[in-house]
Amino acid sequence: MKGGLDLRLVKLMRRGGESGPALVAGDRAKSHLFELISAGEMPPKKDKLLKPEEVALIGEWIEGGAKTARAEPEEVPAAGEFFIAPAERQHWAFQPIVKPPVPAGDGGSANPVDAFVGAKLAEHGLAFSEEADRATLLRRASFDLLGLPPTPEETRTFLADDGPGAWERAVDRLLESPHYGERWGRHWLDVAGYADSEGYNDKDVERPDAWLYRDYVIRAFNDDKPWDRFIVEQLAGDELAGATHANAQGLANARPEARELLTATGFLRLAPDGSGSSPDDPVHARNAVITETVKIVSSSLLGLTTGCAECHDHRFDPIPQEDFYQLRAVFAPVYDTENWRMPNARRAALLSAEDQKKADEIEARAKIVDKQYLDEMMRIVGVIFERELEKIPAERRDFARETYDTPADKRTPEQKSFIEERYPAVNVQRGTLHLFLAKYEDGDDLKKGYEELLKQTQEIRKDKPLPDYIRVATEDTKNIPGTRVFRRGDFTAPVGDPVAPGEFDVLGTPDFPENDSALPTTGRRLAYAKYLTSGKHPLPARVLVNRFWMEHFGRGIVATPGDFGTRGAEPTHPELLDWLAA
Repeated sequence: MKGGLDLRLVKLMRRGGESGPALVAGDRAKSHLFELISAGEMPPKKDKLLKPEEVALIGEWIEGGAKTARAEPEEVPAAGEFFIAPAERQHWAFQPIVKPPVPAGDGGSANPVDAFVGAKLAEHGLAFSEEADRATLLRRASFDLLGLPPTPEETRTFLADDGPGAWERAVDRLLESPHYGERWGRHWLDVAGYADSEGYNDKDVERPDAWLYRDYVIRAFNDDKPWDRFIVEQLAGDELAGATHANAQGLANARPEARELLTATGFLRLAPDGSGSSPDDPVHARNAVITETVKIVSSSLLGLTTGCAECHDHRFDPIPQEDFYQLRAVFAPVYDTENWRMPNARRAALLSAEDQKKADEIEARAKIVDKQYLDEMMRIVGVIFERELEKIPAERRDFARETYDTPADKRTPEQKSFIEERYPAVNVQRGTLHLFLAKYEDGDDLKKGYEELLKQTQEIRKDKPLPDYIRVATEDTKNIPGTRVFRRGDFTAPVGDPVAPGEFDVLGTPDFPENDSALPTTGRRLAYAKYLTSGKHPLPARVLVNRFWMEHFGRGIVATPGDFGTRGAEPTHPELLDWLAA
């Protein structure tokens, strides 16, 4: 630190260096640091000086007491060391989930949830509203679970059923409806960022096969798939199936359960992906895919905003930049930016063995006619070439023929100039044949032969079974990329040694394997998914039940469903949240 001045903490700025205190909280005029900044005598260099409004903002911060968003440590951390204050470690959302006892009620609570709600109401001198009439209850439940009103017949049936368990039977009927998965699957698809196009840039290429993942989600809700299994399948279905880049398609067609698991990994294919649409910066587009994937996982399952930690230590939550890249390392084997697979190469074609056999037989027949078509077209190309050759000086024809017969990438500069600039008319190719034929009276007759053969190939192939494709996330174990921290999030400026796969230190996340020898994959995502669903992680269960509550009742127990960090809202009913999560 030049002149003994350390700017990492406010208290160190107050202490100052050789020139005395650099900052006087509440008084910019007495703050030597602000004096230097205002005079342009502090970094950055002159060509990157702070704007006047930025200088003014620093002055306002000093006048306001130079407060920090995060608590500062008692002891000064070593250079480059990230500190986590005890108060941050004690943040409610980072604590283990412990199932609280159900509040003792006055006997009026119909279930434990009502007991928790009733206890909170009683604290404020309030009581439950009167129960709605039965028709209204059914209507509310139907809209809530299906997004549809009950039919008149369903309403009459329910009102006529006055026996014990009538309400339970009505709710069970709603839950058994296929519309339940369509309604409630949508909420998860929204959180996961489902889209039928790639996004990223204005080309917004379609994802024609994304619907298979959408239908997987709908099935999961309708089949009442346990949430821990639902999460594991989406994060690591390929690892559960033993699938890699090389064998995913074979497994998907040979084993229905493998097909389902691979379809689930479509969750990891939901980030905007512009790598297949000729982006201006292909490597940036690749890195953006994995960065956005990490953000989707963090927001949907952890309820944390981690995006700013891509470029620097989180300003509000105790998440250092290195932790962001540890989480990125968990998913890096799927998205190896140096051995990149384009979006369409991350698919598995689905065909039954019978359909595959039929498709192979049809394709074999079609290829025979394809060759005949190509041969006939090239024969006509030759005919037109000879006609065009007659139009140039006789003494240049041998050179023209020699040039024409030479592959384009092997031609000399003289040959290129001859055929591209002086005599382009002799450069007859399959792609331009139709233009030449249009000049000749017998052009239509000349093309009849190969056009008929083209029709034959189309006729043969019209009965060829076409596959559906599932968008999959798989690993290539031959190439396991290292993950390094990017200075200021710039992928061209990696620093330090590769980081190990992991999560956030403040959560006490255990180490994950870098390469599990028991699996054909690294096993990183499977280990992470199992930890998330083990009951030991403090966030996923809380985040998920809060979302359920919000979608049922319009407002979450935590009003910021995507931010369970220190700047998010605290739960209105913390005991109820943990009881549901446990």
